[in-house]
This record gives sequence, structure tokens and C-alpha cells, in this order.
Amino acid sequence: MTLPPATLSEADGVRYLHLGTEWVQGAMQIRAPNQVELEYVQRMLVWLLWRAESEWSHGRAVQLGLGAGALTRFCYRVLHMKTTAVELNPAVIGVARLWFHLPADNDRLLVVEADAARWVADPAHLQSAHVLNVDLYDHEAASPVLDDEAFYAACRGVLAEGGLMTVNLFGRHASFDASLECIAAAFGPDRVWHLAPTREGNTIVVAARDVRLPERGIQLQRADIIESRFKLPARRWPRLIKPHIVSG
Repeated sequence: MTLPPATLSEADGVRYLHLGTEWVQGAMQIRAPNQVELEYVQRMLVWLLWRAESEWSHGRAVQLGLGAGALTRFCYRVLHMKTTAVELNPAVIGVARLWFHLPADNDRLLVVEADAARWVADPAHLQSAHVLNVDLYDHEAASPVLDDEAFYAACRGVLAEGGLMTVNLFGRHASFDASLECIAAAFGPDRVWHLAPTREGNTIVVAARDVRLPERGIQLQRADIIESRFKLPARRWPRLIKPHIVSG
């Protein structure tokens, strides 16, 4: 399999990652590398609303798809979580280390060059993660490269009890409803939510292993702390969250 090259562009103090096309695959503020730049990537941190503040740094975070490393840097450097990123394309890993401030592996950070489907299916990773961020698009950014019930069931298996998964999907794409049903089949329809789409059409889906969405007042309290502490637009998130509705 031929993997696309990783290329860069810069504008207005922001560095962008591309995979041989004009589509943006990641971004970083050059002078504030630990800030999460893209709106949809910010929303992939919505899982913070499901967890008490005292648990935000607890456990291991796993990213399937490294991109420019925004979530990996945030979980590792800002939340101080144990963090693992799984990325198929070695060029992406190299560029992230050279141009996007991705640290070298150490006792809290591991970047694995591997196929995400094989990684989540490996019994060695059962219940090893408390947070799982899934952002798996190819160089054409048309639809997820891994997107069936078996894959999402394996993702659920990777999560420990109380674990949370966020997935980046294109809400206006014809495949969105089918993707949502696959996630609901793997996690249970009452354990799946999605946010309203961003301006670009990215829709973040949240799936939980044996944990429910807190009541609105708790969400608002946590959102206020998230926005104040991490400079994320979290006060908007509670009103964007919608429960999964079973079709038919």
C-alpha cells in the first residue's frame, strides 16, 4: 500500500498538515502548540464533560490517527495523561515530531506505527484505555477508512469501564447515519450521543462504556472550568449534545 506524503503549509501563525492534497489533516498555532486549533478537534475533547474534574488526568488516552498531534499533545502535556497514538503513515509521525512539537516516546507517551484496526483487535489492548479519540480519514478526507460495527465493537473492547470514545465523522455525508448505527450497535443506543456539526460539517460522536451523560447543571459547571482552564469553547458544548435516536 502506497501512503501519501505529509506536506505543510502556514498562514496567520498557524501551521497545517496535508497528505498530498489541499485538505487540512491537522493544525497547530506555532506560538502556542499546546492549544487545540481546529474546532472539530476541540470538540473531540467533549468527553471531559462526562468525567469529574478530579478524573480528567486519570488513566490512558489513545488516539487512532495522529494527524498533527493536537489531541496527543493536549492529553500528554496539558492533562498529563498516559498517552498512546496509533498512526499507519510513518511520514505523518516524522512530520509531527519535526514540525508539530510531538515529543519523543517516554514512560508516559508512546507513538505506534500500526494499523488501527489491528491495534484495537489485539487482545493485549483490552480495557487498556479510558479515553479513545478516533479520527481516521485518508488523504482525500472523504469518509472514515475504518467504519463498521466490528471496528467499533473492538474500540469498545479497548475501553475500560467508564471509558469514553469520541469519533470525527462528516455529519452531512451520506454515510453518517450508517456510521452512527454501527456505533450504537457496538455500544448500545442509550450510550451514544452526537454534537451538532461544525461549520465545515464535522460531527463528533461520543460513545460511552457503562457511563451516562451527567445532568445539565453538572455539564455546565464542568464546561465553565474547561473553558477557563484550557481556553476551549466548552460553554457551548452542552447545548450541542444530542442523544442518539433509534430509527424506525
